[in-house]
Amino acid sequence: MSRVFNFSAGPAMLPEAVLKQAQEEMSDWQGTGMSVMEMSHRGKEFMSIAAQAEADLRELMAIPANYKVLFLQGGASSQFAMIPMNLLGDKGKADYIKTGSWGKKAIAEAKRFAQVNVAADSSAESGKFTHAPAQDELKLSADAAYVHYTPNETIEGVEFGYVPQTKGIPLVADMSSTILSRPIDVSQFGLIYAGAQKNVGPAGLTLVILREDLIGYAKEGTPTMFDYKTHADNDSMYNTPPTYAWYLAGLVFQWLKGQGGLAGMAEINQRKAQKLYAAIDGSDFYANPVRPDCRSWMNVPFTLANADLDKAFLEGATKAGLTTLKGHRSVGGMRASIYNAMPEAGVDALVQYMAEFERTQG
Repeated sequence: MSRVFNFSAGPAMLPEAVLKQAQEEMSDWQGTGMSVMEMSHRGKEFMSIAAQAEADLRELMAIPANYKVLFLQGGASSQFAMIPMNLLGDKGKADYIKTGSWGKKAIAEAKRFAQVNVAADSSAESGKFTHAPAQDELKLSADAAYVHYTPNETIEGVEFGYVPQTKGIPLVADMSSTILSRPIDVSQFGLIYAGAQKNVGPAGLTLVILREDLIGYAKEGTPTMFDYKTHADNDSMYNTPPTYAWYLAGLVFQWLKGQGGLAGMAEINQRKAQKLYAAIDGSDFYANPVRPDCRSWMNVPFTLANADLDKAFLEGATKAGLTTLKGHRSVGGMRASIYNAMPEAGVDALVQYMAEFERTQG
């Protein structure tokens, strides 16, 4: 069977070139006679892989020297707890902006440790998350330890078109769905975190990019493995890290550099998203619920005019090699996740299928 176009929200498809290189190196990495999976994480071979991956990520994102890059485990969900444990200090209060399901989960976890001020809730009026609040709608606290937001909500497909201004308070961003999709100014953030399984690599790895002056203030009783200082002081190797996921992430970083870096990826990603939204907006058969200025480049939800056709749409899509298009159960309909590794040909194939399905079923 040939490879399909996998529109999964995560774990998501990886670049085919990366998979082929990993396949070639599976049992013998560069003449060592062993797989990366078999290497000691403290051996010179893996240490070179880890160092190159970090160097490439720093280059891609133009990460300033006063930021630590951590390769951790536990997913973004562990970060929901680690962030208040490490950043609250003696303030005890944090601001959170709620624009979707993942922001909602981050708030629920933070409330276990902090007094949470919900600076904005974009579902307050309609009960649904269909937009991001404007800067002047944010009710930020002057005494918050940090401000947390989710630049791109994977489930609802809502994206911020700007970086919130916080008047010097550290800004924390869950970039799981949007990291590496375009250039960003890392210096605008105190902490960036991202689960790897969308734009970085396979599940099991979590990236944390953390300004150094925020390290070393974990609250008393924080477990050793939940203290950022533990990982910063040990180059993410206090314990055995997810070595193979780290290696694959490194291959993805090299692949991204070959695509013209993040500026090159931004052009491709914007073009892919525009094609898909144009197909949705140009039809009475399909609809996207998100306000146009807040639409995600990465996750595109859409519904059919007749929900009774959803099953037939999905079955036909699978036969056409277009998989994992079913929307999240909390939203319904369809969702096409078009991360970096989704080629433009995949979006073209989806648009063509949508037009044909409307022609025959509409």
